[in-house]
Amino acid sequence: MTTIRPCSPADISKLNLCNLDPLTENYARTFYFDYLAKWPSMFIVAENQKGQVVAYVMGKVEEDPDYIKLMGDKYLPWHGHVTALTVAPQYRQMGLAKQLTAQLDRACEQENAWFMDLFVRVSNKTAINMYKKMGVFRRVVGYYSDNPTGKGTSEDAFDMRKSLSRDKKKTYIRENGENYRINPGDIYHA
Repeated sequence: MTTIRPCSPADISKLNLCNLDPLTENYARTFYFDYLAKWPSMFIVAENQKGQVVAYVMGKVEEDPDYIKLMGDKYLPWHGHVTALTVAPQYRQMGLAKQLTAQLDRACEQENAWFMDLFVRVSNKTAINMYKKMGVFRRVVGYYSDNPTGKGTSEDAFDMRKSLSRDKKKTYIRENGENYRINPGDIYHA
């Protein structure tokens, strides 16, 4: 039995089972604590019977800075962002990622966000298949500076988005987004 619950400060020291995955981005402890302090409803863990954190999602709500809004309609409005979602290898294929994503989705709805997005390595087929209902908004060329596949020095990312109830017209979704390529420096402008 696994319990889904809000992250606590004590959980930050229990993330190792999840963070030992090569596809999981690791951050300094202060980064995790900052997220917990700023967006407590969007940092959610799955805990097993032994009290180990076996999966977690870290998210936030944000929008582009005011100076970008002055550039016209090419800005990102208030939206939810999945910063990290990971499941320990021995706990995969149990639906934990979907449960955590659903919890984050509800938190974004409570914040009245337009959509929820995340960036996924193009080589991470498992994650892409899980998120395919979200839809690919665009392909960010060279988004990741490392490339665990060994093919080149960087790896592209898919910017995947799911409209939330506020976006009734699906304004922030694009068809065939995997073919729409941008550079990392243009994330806020394209």
